[in-house]
Amino acid sequence: MEKTTTRSTLSEAVFKSVGLSRNESSNLVDTVFNEILRTLTSGNDVKISSFGTFIVRSKKERIGRNPKTGEEVPISARHVVTFRASNVLKSKVDSKNKVLKNSQ
Repeated sequence: MEKTTTRSTLSEAVFKSVGLSRNESSNLVDTVFNEILRTLTSGNDVKISSFGTFIVRSKKERIGRNPKTGEEVPISARHVVTFRASNVLKSKVDSKNKVLKNSQ
């Protein structure tokens, strides 16, 4: 019963709840994601109230290890995006999981 949410399912949800056309709903979802992407690629964090924060972190160069051979391999410096869920999101997910667990 697992279902992955995609851009198209988000666009469909906007279409049904807001009343925009399917094309306008799709454009709205794309605009939101493009703005998040633009902000993150410029090195800034994105905070969505009651949802969470996308944080851009800089990782230094380091030495890693190939798990098969044990050979040391340099891992270059890079930027990564992490997500920190808000307390509101955490509590809603937790309460939903408790309801699902109790119904089994």
